[in-house]
Amino acid sequence: MAPEEGEERTNVGLYLPPTAVETRQVQGGRIVATGPGTPMTEPASMDDEPWKIHGPDVKYLPMQARAGDYALFFRKAAVEITFEGTKYLVVPQAAILVLVRERTPEELE
Repeated sequence: MAPEEGEERTNVGLYLPPTAVETRQVQGGRIVATGPGTPMTEPASMDDEPWKIHGPDVKYLPMQARAGDYALFFRKAAVEITFEGTKYLVVPQAAILVLVRERTPEELE
């Protein structure tokens, strides 16, 4: 996720010090990429011992978030990384509070 950047100001235009910005619990950002989703186990294999479960076919529960969505998330759950000189945040799906998605022309009809 690309974190929301910009001047941190109040509604009346006062600039906030970095310590005040860091205390906020919620942050926003644009989703750049998502993972495959949550791995699911086969119901038949739930009674087996974990070491007996084999199989290359792993099924995933798809993620709700998509690349391009804007998300509000819990700041403390995010992990900051730098990749090729750009700052990103890795945010688990459970920490996302709100997703805002732009509608495609097909959805508008």
